[in-house]
Amino acid sequence: MFPRVKRVRHLGGFRLELMFTDGTTGELDLESRIVGRGGVFGPLEDPDFFKQVWVDPEAGTIVWPNEVDLCPDVLYSLVTGKPIRELEPA
Repeated sequence: MFPRVKRVRHLGGFRLELMFTDGTTGELDLESRIVGRGGVFGPLEDPDFFKQVWVDPEAGTIVWPNEVDLCPDVLYSLVTGKPIRELEPA
């Protein structure tokens, strides 16, 4: 199993700092992945709503009040810069 999100901190705008269960920490700017997508992502375009992000310890990922979450494997890949296929066990 890939590492899961352990902690999130809003850094301003659409930037987050994530810490994973393996100790990996990194920053992500999610603006290009949120803004303009509409649908369930629409509320996340409001900076006051976006900063209400928290970690769901059961799912091991980040979530917002409208129950939108992001795949922790994708988040880990974005933070480390490693493609998901490279992270998969042999």
